[in-house]
Amino acid sequence: MRFDVFTLFPGMFESPFADSIIRRAVEAGLIEIAAHNVRDWAEGRHRITDDYAFGGGGGMVMKPDPIFAAVESVLGIGPAKAGEAKPARPGPVILLSAAGRPFTHAVAKELSAHARVSLICGHYEGVDERVRDGLCDDEISIGDFVLTGGELAAMVVIDAVARLVPGVLPEFAPLVESHATPGTLEYPHYTRPAQFRGWNVPEVLLSGDHARIARWRAAQSRLRSAHRGAALPSIW
Repeated sequence: MRFDVFTLFPGMFESPFADSIIRRAVEAGLIEIAAHNVRDWAEGRHRITDDYAFGGGGGMVMKPDPIFAAVESVLGIGPAKAGEAKPARPGPVILLSAAGRPFTHAVAKELSAHARVSLICGHYEGVDERVRDGLCDDEISIGDFVLTGGELAAMVVIDAVARLVPGVLPEFAPLVESHATPGTLEYPHYTRPAQFRGWNVPEVLLSGDHARIARWRAAQSRLRSAHRGAALPSIW
């Protein structure tokens, strides 16, 4: 699976995916992450990618022309024009935006079915509205809060989607995920030592009685979910 990220700050994507599971998945050829600098497609000596908003107001807006040029060049698609159908593309083109639909585990599974996903990272006051109208297939938000740009949101999407690609997680991980019930958080986890500074592992987990353990875990999952108002399973 390939992720194409369109950003003004491609260097931000180097370190987060240079370790652990995602790094191994990249090295194994299971996923590919390509961060493209939108500035490379800007015109003029200064390669300007933002400008003042028509109608006034504070802040700068990302210009449409470098973004269109970058996406069309990388994806090899024809130029989009007003009043025409969007050119066919190898996968969804998604804008990371506070106005987008909430990113959930279900959305991650939906995206993992594609061989290629493109992510556009807004910055400053956002992107010119024509990027939404003429280029994007979808718009995603990772939460009801404001970030300085779409880069961190893109990283969250990549991580959540990549782990669903077959072979990315260790063999035991799908077994863990299969015990998570939609709409619930996962039960508490414990490991050695059984006693630590006065905190003890619940006796049931040491009993070897798998039926009791399963009932305990189900009950704990329900309690935790009710307490936190969970909408998704915790499946790290």
